[in-house]
Amino acid sequence: MEDLNKNLNTKINNIKKTNENELDNNQLIEQKKFKKSFWQKLFSKEVILYVVFGALTTLVNIGSFYVLSTFFGINSTSANNIAIVLAVLVAYVTNKDLVFHSEAQGFGEKFIEFSKFILGRLFTMFIESFGGTLLFNYAPFPIIVSKCLITIIVIILNFFISKFFAFKSNKNDN
Repeated sequence: MEDLNKNLNTKINNIKKTNENELDNNQLIEQKKFKKSFWQKLFSKEVILYVVFGALTTLVNIGSFYVLSTFFGINSTSANNIAIVLAVLVAYVTNKDLVFHSEAQGFGEKFIEFSKFILGRLFTMFIESFGGTLLFNYAPFPIIVSKCLITIIVIILNFFISKFFAFKSNKNDN
């Protein structure tokens, strides 16, 4: 009887270990799927295009500011405001057509889409201004680090506002 008990306990322990190993394997598989999915989404075509055209928008902003203030003698504040408007227009066109593939039809839908885009940008400009002021005055690190942090937050917010609020798209392109 004692041998039968030992044999039964051994089999039960082996089954438990097998189940634990299967659970561990299933957990590992799920973790690998999540990591793969995360990296695929992070480096999707849409995100890469957003970064590329974001860099182009930044170049338009800085370049037009430089040209307007240096070659045309426009004062810095006016040149900056014109540069911001140009950059936002470039961002709108590139995001609408090349990144998020907007499917808005007709003047009404396109006007609403443009208005949402501008509202989103105004919102993030407020976040950048207010958040920058807070970070510049209260964060325990250099101002340039604060500027970089708030800029990263604004870029991420702009992506999600454009993707889920501003642009009408029925596609799931990534």
